[in-house]
Amino acid sequence: MRALIQRVNHASVSIDHGVTSSIDQGLLVFIGIEVNDSEEDIAWLCGKILRLRIFNDPGGLMNLSVQEIQGNILVISQFTLHASTRKGNRPSFIRAANPEVAIPIYNRFIQVLEKEYGKKIKSGKFGAHMLISLVNNGPVTIYIDTKNKE
Repeated sequence: MRALIQRVNHASVSIDHGVTSSIDQGLLVFIGIEVNDSEEDIAWLCGKILRLRIFNDPGGLMNLSVQEIQGNILVISQFTLHASTRKGNRPSFIRAANPEVAIPIYNRFIQVLEKEYGKKIKSGKFGAHMLISLVNNGPVTIYIDTKNKE
């Protein structure tokens, strides 16, 4: 699994000309699912997202997690996080899981994140054409790959 995590003051997702979900201060999480992602990847990534210390403490240092500030989370599926641009100029998405595999993993990811956080997780709609609006705070953008745990 790959996640692109952005610290936001506000984020929203619109589908079919209407806002489907929106959050105020918190995290916008774009999630890409690979063909061999597992429950272990879900658990590790959910824990990492919830414990990332990327919000400022009173001294202005990034020392607080989304949980500590009681922030919100908006999750958006994004298979393009698995784009390969190694050959040519047209990205290949061969490593991205097809919907039959990805949808249950995406739903499970949201379910685990919600259970661990104890707070409702907002989301887009898997496979839909979505318009994402956000105000990135910082800017702070973090990329995480469960197959390359740095």
